[in-house]
Amino acid sequence: MKKLRSLVLLSLVTGACAAPEIGCVTIPDTGRQPVIATHVEDWRDEVIYQVLVDRFANGDVNNDYKVRPGHLARFQGGDWRGLTEHLDYIKELGVTTLWISPVVKNVETDADVDSYHGYWAQDLTQTNPHFGDLAELRKLTAAAHQMNIKVVLDIVTNHMGQVFYYDMNLNGNPDIYIGGSGPLQGAGSESPLTRVTEYDPDWDPRGVQAFTSLGNAGRAPIIFIQDPSINRVPPEGILGTGRAYHGFGRILNYDDEKQRLLGDFPGGLKDVATELPEVRDAMIDLYTRWVELADLDGFRIDTVKHVEHDFWTEFGTKVRERLARQGKHTFLMFGEAFDGNDELLGSYTQEGMLDSVFYFSQHFQVFRDVFQYAYDDKQQKGTDQIAKLWANRKVNYRNEPQPNGIGVAPSKALVNFIDNHDVARFLFFANNDKDALRNALTFLMTEEGIPCLYYGTEQDFAGGNDPANREVLWDTGFATSGETFRHFAKLSRLRTKYAAIRRGDTNVVYATPHVGDEPDAGIIAFERAGGDAGGDYALVIINANARHKSATADDAPQGTVMKLTKPGVTLVDVLNPDGASFPVPASGELRVEVPAQRAMILVPQDQVKP
Repeated sequence: MKKLRSLVLLSLVTGACAAPEIGCVTIPDTGRQPVIATHVEDWRDEVIYQVLVDRFANGDVNNDYKVRPGHLARFQGGDWRGLTEHLDYIKELGVTTLWISPVVKNVETDADVDSYHGYWAQDLTQTNPHFGDLAELRKLTAAAHQMNIKVVLDIVTNHMGQVFYYDMNLNGNPDIYIGGSGPLQGAGSESPLTRVTEYDPDWDPRGVQAFTSLGNAGRAPIIFIQDPSINRVPPEGILGTGRAYHGFGRILNYDDEKQRLLGDFPGGLKDVATELPEVRDAMIDLYTRWVELADLDGFRIDTVKHVEHDFWTEFGTKVRERLARQGKHTFLMFGEAFDGNDELLGSYTQEGMLDSVFYFSQHFQVFRDVFQYAYDDKQQKGTDQIAKLWANRKVNYRNEPQPNGIGVAPSKALVNFIDNHDVARFLFFANNDKDALRNALTFLMTEEGIPCLYYGTEQDFAGGNDPANREVLWDTGFATSGETFRHFAKLSRLRTKYAAIRRGDTNVVYATPHVGDEPDAGIIAFERAGGDAGGDYALVIINANARHKSATADDAPQGTVMKLTKPGVTLVDVLNPDGASFPVPASGELRVEVPAQRAMILVPQDQVKP
């Protein structure tokens, strides 16, 4: 009943003041309960922009409590109103979809680190007051939809925040204690030095254990914390009971499947027992309710590899069915499995599961190994690595659309990204090579799948690992004149013009293992055509080599030359201002030179658009 009352209140508060009266706050139409609808035709036409709400724009100083400007592990003050007020900036960048950080109420802080990111959920029925109320969230989605911008919500089903502790010493208090003194001088023995925290104890296959001076005392009781000052209180409903959690302690070995699925996430984030029917029902109901309350267009789902596979079949199926009954179709669900194992990533896209995943294997093997390391030929890998990875798409990922899903097979709708909030920014490890970044952006915006840009990349942000990679954007003044911003905006316009870049199938026509002085070092060339692109055609040629121009031929005796499936046409470069043209001979073989860390997007002369 408590959960139901909370959800009812969410709806009732937006209906308050239906008739004007003294002292009553009137909520604008944009803040009222929306009629949910389908806003997306084909997700491959979209350009996603990942936003950490706390870091984008501060539109309402009234929710700026506990803000510590300049300290990136603390709240900075960004909110939904600020995001709404700067949708024009996002539109000019060419973005068509916003992926916003979690909206639910969190445990406020832990060990002087704040939950500005939104991943420490405490109450799945309430908005996070740092970002605004439900009316503000609705205003954001309504304003975005008016500008043909969709909104994807970040959600977490694997864990809740640090809402309880394990009472390992049975004293009723959450303790952090040190035992032992280390080697004993001259005693020929040792008193092991140990540190134990009841907030975040290490993995124990028996479940976290209690102990006394006399020895083991069985499983440690789970004690929910009552500290309203930082919102560390029991969650609503089933999630406020101990049986909703596994209680095995913190993951130590991510290669151990049992730990990966049942262990707490480091930092004291408590692993939810997602195999329980009542827990599954709660997750499905509460998160789908947010879509109904705010007319959201998709979910990005955190930590999917820490949840059992059959959860995703049930979650994906029931969410789609419930929304379809209300007229919302092509609702995107893509998952985050922070792992370079391509086969593991693909396992979450099998029938009934997710429409897509964050393409982490490509992040490591392509954006890091090929583009980020362009300045160092000792670390850089050849572009043949790209071709090998892409060849596994149809092997590792589902090749049919999900039932009631987005209408596109997961193998064709992977969410491509250069970097994000969990890894250091591209420029941090790229030796601040902005040419490499812009080259990587060209690749991102022309390859098959759905491109996703992490906020601040367009401003050349170069922060290291968390939280240094979560910079404040408003310090830039939302400038739109920078070279990287303009380059990305141009790529967005080209995607809009040319269907082949968005929806065409991919055929790699040139890749090389060479990264040094060889004439073809760094070249990757691929055709985008067929599929759902109609008769449109595009050829993308990128030189990832930072030291010299390279060609689509190795120039060796008996060497190879790029061979196209479009002989006898003249191709025009629509990326570069000079609009150079290249007649393709009847043989289909074409030798093209590309400057260092530059690219070409070639389309048939009769398909060039103004």
